[in-house]
Amino acid sequence: MPHSRTSPSSMSLTPSTRPMPFRPALTGLCMALLAATCGQALAQAWPEKTITIVVPTAAGGANDAMARIIGQGLGVRLGKPVIVENKAGANGAIASEYVARAAPDGYTIMFGYIATHGINPALQKLKYDPVADFEPIGMVAASPTVLVVSNSVPAKNVKELVQLIKAKPGSFSYASAGNGTAPHIAGELFKLSAGLDVVSIPYKGSAPAVVDTIAGNTQFMFPSLFTAYPQVKGGKLRAIGIAGEKRSRLLPDLPTLAEQGVANVNMSQWYAMFAPAKTPKAVIDRLNREMNSVLADKAVQKRIEDQGAEVETGTPEQLKALVQKEVAHWKSVVAKAQIKAE
Repeated sequence: MPHSRTSPSSMSLTPSTRPMPFRPALTGLCMALLAATCGQALAQAWPEKTITIVVPTAAGGANDAMARIIGQGLGVRLGKPVIVENKAGANGAIASEYVARAAPDGYTIMFGYIATHGINPALQKLKYDPVADFEPIGMVAASPTVLVVSNSVPAKNVKELVQLIKAKPGSFSYASAGNGTAPHIAGELFKLSAGLDVVSIPYKGSAPAVVDTIAGNTQFMFPSLFTAYPQVKGGKLRAIGIAGEKRSRLLPDLPTLAEQGVANVNMSQWYAMFAPAKTPKAVIDRLNREMNSVLADKAVQKRIEDQGAEVETGTPEQLKALVQKEVAHWKSVVAKAQIKAE
C-alpha cells in the first residue's frame, strides 16, 4: 500500500542534492573572506614597483625634507625605489585631490599635514573628503608653531612685542605661507587674542615669508618650528614664544604665548602619511609597520629633530581619530575668527 506522504519527486532529492536556500549573511561572509584573502595575497606580493610619495608643498620646504627622509628609509626596508613627487598649490588641495583619485594599490601615498587633512575643510569647498577619501597610514611627526621676530624688532618677549605694536597701530605686519595656512591662522588668532592692529602679508609658501621676515620687510611670523629652527639656531630670527599648549623640548627655555599673557593661540602642526581609500588593509598595515620602524631609527629621529620637529608614531586608527577631531576643531576656530582662504 503506497504511503500517502511520499511522492516520486521528493524521493528523487537526497539531502546532498536539494537546493540550498539563499542566505545573504553567508554570501556576505564569503565575499568578506575572499576580499581578505585577496588583500593578504596583494600585501605578500607588494611592493613590485616604485612607490611615490606625493608632497603637497614645493620642493625644499619642511614637508618635502621630512618626506624624503622617510622615503629613503622606506626604500631600504621595502627593497623598492621610493620617490617624492611635489604637487604644490591650493594649500595642499591639488595634491590631496590627486591622491584621492589614485589607484588604491599602495603605490601612490601622500605626505599629508594639518592643512590638507585639518584646516582645508574649514576654509574652502573641496573636491576631496579628508576622511572618506583616504586610508590613514600613520603619524610621522609634530612641530609646534613658534612666534619669531626679525632682528630689526627690539622685542625680546611677547609682552614687549605687544607693547611695540600697540604703540604704533597698523605699522607692523606679519608674514604667512598664504591665506588659510597654519601660519596665517596663528597670526589671526594672535591678533584677536592680544587685540592688535597688524597687517597680514601672505606669501606663496613659507620659504619667501621667512626670507622677508629675516630681511625685516615683515616684522614677525608664525612658522612651524620645523621651518624656523635652522634660522633661529643661526641667529637670523629670534624666537619669542611657542604657540601651543606646552613648551617644546627642542627649545625648553622658550615659554608659550599663554605663559606670557596671550591665551588661545594653539597651533601644533602635525604630519602624517595617507593612502587612497580602499587600499587593502594588509598593505596599510605593512606601510604602517615599516614606516614606524624607519621612525624608530635614532639617526632618522635626529635628522627630523635637527629640523625642529618631534617624531610621533601611531596606528592608522589613531590617525583617523585625529583627523576627525581636527576637522571639527578648525571649522569652529575659522568660523569664530572669520578667517578666509585665498
